[in-house]
Amino acid sequence: MDYILETKNLTKNIKNENIIKGLSLKVPKGGTYGLLGPNGAGKSTTMKLLCGLLKPSEGEVIFKGKPWSRDTLNKIGVLIESPAIYGNLTAKENMLIHACMLGVSENEITRVLKLLKIDKTGKKKVSNFSLGMKQRLGIAIALFRNPDLIILANLQMVLDPIGIQELRDLIKRLNENQITVLVSSHNLAEIQHIASYIGIIINGKLKYEGEINDTDDLETIFMNVTKEEECFYV
Repeated sequence: MDYILETKNLTKNIKNENIIKGLSLKVPKGGTYGLLGPNGAGKSTTMKLLCGLLKPSEGEVIFKGKPWSRDTLNKIGVLIESPAIYGNLTAKENMLIHACMLGVSENEITRVLKLLKIDKTGKKKVSNFSLGMKQRLGIAIALFRNPDLIILANLQMVLDPIGIQELRDLIKRLNENQITVLVSSHNLAEIQHIASYIGIIINGKLKYEGEINDTDDLETIFMNVTKEEECFYV
């Protein structure tokens, strides 16, 4: 299997506390990887390590077979929690601001808006967008410079049925365009729908990693892994 992103013995200490403990995960190329874990397991810290917002205490991140470097950021799109958007501006105006900061052409704005199907919002202010549309705009900004991998940390999936389906369709389109998606979320049911591969982090350690399909019961897998860890500490 071809992996776009790997970690080797990734470790992070914060204020003398060992938050991430020798994490070695592998993200297959071209699909969607769901990173799961209970609150405080280390998902957010892991995502920040993967996109360069935090520096590892030990270990390394490998992107497309090479050690992570600042140049790697040119091929990784990142959305951490809520998108940095301006409610008093339109979708295109928001995109123009980010494009100027990143040195991206207006043609790239048009391409990304069409890909995410928010190119017909016209003069509508972002403050009037649904949560799903705001999320898509944030992902659109993360897609500038045509990344090979997009990292969606703590993705909010509290959407109406239409918004949920739009998100599923969007992630499917990204995969069809050869963009790998790495997403962390608490929503097991939705990860079941969008992910082809999962990793489960508990107490800063990777306790499970493997493929998943529609016939697998992700909730049962998650609960079994969690119970095994609880038994270990009893």
